[in-house]
Amino acid sequence: MNRFSYARPGSVADALREVASNPAAKILAGGTNLVDLMKYEVERPTHLVDVSRLPGLKEIEETETGGLRIGALVTNTAAAYDERVKERYPLLSSAILAGATAQLRNAATTGGNLLQRTRCYYFYDAAMPCNKRVPGSGCPAKQGVNRIHAILGTSEHCIATHPSDMCVALAALEAVVKVAGPNGERDIPLADFHRLPGNMPEKDTNLHADEIVLAVELPEPRFAGKHHTYLKLRDRLSYAFALVSVAVALEMDGDRVAEARIALGGVAHKPWRVPEAEDLLRGKVPDRALFASVSQRLLEGAQGHGGNDFKVPLAHRAVIRALSQAAAGTPQSHTDKRIQ
Repeated sequence: MNRFSYARPGSVADALREVASNPAAKILAGGTNLVDLMKYEVERPTHLVDVSRLPGLKEIEETETGGLRIGALVTNTAAAYDERVKERYPLLSSAILAGATAQLRNAATTGGNLLQRTRCYYFYDAAMPCNKRVPGSGCPAKQGVNRIHAILGTSEHCIATHPSDMCVALAALEAVVKVAGPNGERDIPLADFHRLPGNMPEKDTNLHADEIVLAVELPEPRFAGKHHTYLKLRDRLSYAFALVSVAVALEMDGDRVAEARIALGGVAHKPWRVPEAEDLLRGKVPDRALFASVSQRLLEGAQGHGGNDFKVPLAHRAVIRALSQAAAGTPQSHTDKRIQ
């Protein structure tokens, strides 16, 4: 691990000054991702800015519009078990509990979850070329071991996937990320926060280098009932990243779908949404044929890279299963992880 300086600012303004003081500075909160990357020599910051004790970022608060504001330093455990989150945004609570271990959820923060680096064997191996670590060095995953890699939104430069479960639910719920920088605060819709790799796979998000995350804001709840699910398919039932995950929230009007939100994880460089696929459900009586049509639209253009070819049919089946669970009001349990 390289040598670095360390600062623990006492306010957001002080934190912003510390970040601006060094272009190689990194924000440290729970450290569940950054510290691992430092140990592997993937990240080599020369200055760490510890924001873990900043005031005002550890609360879950009501918003004026009837939603919730979850501070950047709220732990995953605190968010998942908050009664307001469980009651108004059960999809989010379920997605958080599907991820990691209890110990990691106790340390991991909301802001850190948003800023996780994308997942790839080659990215984590500093001895291998990787366009995310060293732009222009190549993407060996395309012809190498790529079982966990993306099938949507890839580019010739990168086929890595975003690892978060929480962010998939936040995408479906149309959350907004509140950030602060030297020019003040701004809002970034969750759909625009993460990036597809394109020609700059080293850049995971649209957060500026001199900005920090303050909170995630959830809109007024529309999908608070039982018609939701977070279905996570993985190589083992616990403590594994998703091969494919599906977050579904439905608002029902009798036996018809009034509104629908769907997001996929484990398939792209960011949580994957296609609003046009959701529109296919509006006003319809849900059935398997309709779900298959939605799946086809949602996964249009999906393509494997050899080792992950299986993900394409797996994702189709997962979408149909998740929509069936949500329509029936039988959300996937993350205590009994067997697929319902």
